Amino acid sequence: MGGPDVAALVLPSAGPDPIPMATALAAVLGYARGRRPLFFRSPSSPQGRWVQVLAYAMDRFDGQPPETADGATDRDVLLAEGLHGRLDPAAWSAVRARLAAAWPLAAEAVGRADGRAFWELPDDEFSVLAEPGTVGAALRSLAEGPGARHVVAALHHRHPALVPLVDGVTRRQLWGHLREGDSGPEAVVHRELVANAGAFAVLETATATLLGRPLTRLRLHDVLLWLSGSLRMTHAVAVGRALAADSEQGLEALLPA
Repeated sequence: MGGPDVAALVLPSAGPDPIPMATALAAVLGYARGRRPLFFRSPSSPQGRWVQVLAYAMDRFDGQPPETADGATDRDVLLAEGLHGRLDPAAWSAVRARLAAAWPLAAEAVGRADGRAFWELPDDEFSVLAEPGTVGAALRSLAEGPGARHVVAALHHRHPALVPLVDGVTRRQLWGHLREGDSGPEAVVHRELVANAGAFAVLETATATLLGRPLTRLRLHDVLLWLSGSLRMTHAVAVGRALAADSEQGLEALLPA
């Protein structure tokens, strides 16, 4: 399917083997639409019953319209909770305050990027040798400290083509692939996106067609990395293939011949 540069994604952070494009597309579909059973009780049904709920967070996070207000808002934190789970009141207040404090630094990163997407930035933006003031340095600071994963999730929702999602699972996957001089794990994401530019362009187009919703290659990389690191890749791929079979929409038909 296509040339060798688009036949598979070579993502060392996700594992030693290339990910065939049809497999990657099935994984994204499974992540987007897969469901799991949940036993649910309510006042109207005290005996309880089984219901099917979404297994993953795409609708709660990516499916929500972006916040458009200037500056950090409560909704930014609510969107981050849609990806990473509810916060207790004390943690919620701490994340809200940290997000407001981080806003100027995030604005600096956006200004430094000057309209370019994360994968369009030069390598120097992710090297400690070019610091201070680089995008990589800003992203490293934003991803540090308590509550950082919710802060980063809120900023990614605002800037889905610039701020990568890095949490405990994906950070551990990326850490072993850091090179001397890297500003942080984001440098690994940048290298893999650049090295797989053709394949991710194909995956972006196929995903938008399949889901009726565009996802940036930065988010697609995060989905594949998180599924791999959390040992959910096999489940997501199986669910995605089953969903495609039920709809009679072959995944391969969405990819270049």
